[in-house]
Amino acid sequence: VQLQASGGGLVQAGGSLRLSCAASGRSFRSYSMGWFRRAPGKEREFVASIGWGRSGTYYADSVKGRFDISRDNAKNTGYLHMTSLKPEDTAVYYCAAQSAGAPTVPSSWGYWGQGTQVTVSS
Repeated sequence: VQLQASGGGLVQAGGSLRLSCAASGRSFRSYSMGWFRRAPGKEREFVASIGWGRSGTYYADSVKGRFDISRDNAKNTGYLHMTSLKPEDTAVYYCAAQSAGAPTVPSSWGYWGQGTQVTVSS
């Protein structure tokens, strides 16, 4: 499955953005989808994931209550709606897909899209 993330940009603290992840190739609906991010000088970290049937959502504690992950299998697209953004949310955001595995572990995800930059100004 091929993934392409989009929707990043520059936003002020407290603002919102919606990232999209368009999938092509093998059946997207068979895969769990996740979002990770990498801030400058830091390791790639888990942000959120959603199961193939739109159930089983998981969030990092740092984004819980502010970010919402969703997917539209008919459109082969996943989303990450980010609200109440903070400067510490600044990072390159990546979408990923997996058939099985621990959702919070980057190495368990077999398919990755290119990143999209999110910059939150204070």
